[in-house]
Amino acid sequence: MMNRGRFRTPSPEIRRTSTVLFESIADLRAVLAAVKGGDRTFSTYGTHGTPTTAELEALLLAGEGGAGVELSSSGLAAIVTAMLAVLRSGDHLLITDSAYGPARDFATGMLAGLGVDVEFYDPLIGSGITALVRPSTKLIWMESPGTHTFEVQDVPAIVAAARSADHRVVTAIDNTWGSPGLLRPFDLGVDISVVALTKYWGGHADLLMGAAFANEALLPAVREAARITGTVVGGDDAYLVIRGARTVDLRIREQGASALVLAGQLAEHPRVARVLHPALSGDPGHVLFQRDFHGSSGLFSFELQCADGSPTDQADADAVTDRLIARGRFGLGYSWGGYESLVMPARWSGVSRAVTPWTGGPLLRVSIGLDPVEDLWADLEAALAEG
Repeated sequence: MMNRGRFRTPSPEIRRTSTVLFESIADLRAVLAAVKGGDRTFSTYGTHGTPTTAELEALLLAGEGGAGVELSSSGLAAIVTAMLAVLRSGDHLLITDSAYGPARDFATGMLAGLGVDVEFYDPLIGSGITALVRPSTKLIWMESPGTHTFEVQDVPAIVAAARSADHRVVTAIDNTWGSPGLLRPFDLGVDISVVALTKYWGGHADLLMGAAFANEALLPAVREAARITGTVVGGDDAYLVIRGARTVDLRIREQGASALVLAGQLAEHPRVARVLHPALSGDPGHVLFQRDFHGSSGLFSFELQCADGSPTDQADADAVTDRLIARGRFGLGYSWGGYESLVMPARWSGVSRAVTPWTGGPLLRVSIGLDPVEDLWADLEAALAEG
């Protein structure tokens, strides 16, 4: 017997299964009762979890907080789970105008088609959101910093407005940029936090997964939405996130520090009109960022201009991008949060706005990976200098 039956490893066993076997009818009944009681250490079928997914859930909760978490096949699937847990036909949804594009599409497409009244709001509205809350308002959806333009929302003020309403208004946030540990939504009173584990938690650009975290009051609804929609993950992908979770704090700290160095250098470059990074002291959201966040990640944007300070166009942004990726350290890709450095013109991933249109010049969004910061700066400087 290998190691006399005491073979132990740092990594967990990967459990792949659909069927779960029981010792007897009595055993089946006992497990069913445990599952119905919310005990996540028991399962009756692969869709209800395995030891591998249970270990992942424990790791995630330690990093994000909340009373429980439901895993999904992607970040968007976790968003869908969270929204469907709360909203019904006739309800009113307030969603930040800086929300992730596919979340906007789900809201204005499927939710609106199901009879949900969808309204976008200025991400900088803060306590002013009180004026938008109606008797039918059931959910306020936040994202801070916002997609592409990185507005920092006054999360505590919005939570306070929701709690002061005459009826129960749920607050939820897409916390992908701030997870793990950079923003602790449950410490600020948020009810539901959604994270694309595809990004920093996975960290190696080789998986898709999302997670919907909830406080004790909303957890049953989130779990029921996940059960009904069949949102599940397999053991292999769960294992990959467990692997990534072992180093996520180190990676996000290193990538955030490199990004802040590069953001400061870009802010001084004549070809850059402004840098959109809330950790910079001159950013409009910096005061709120300092109050609520415990560090910064590696994702930010910058606005291009001509070297003489005059406006430029999207063709120039595309040319800068092509020169940058040709040097080999930045890839052109939609995702972010992995070990690799990426760039994406906002034109191709979309700056969608309903009430706060983007009026600036072309934006380049960069995700800073684990490359040496001096090498990344050399590529950025060369791409901006040429042409």
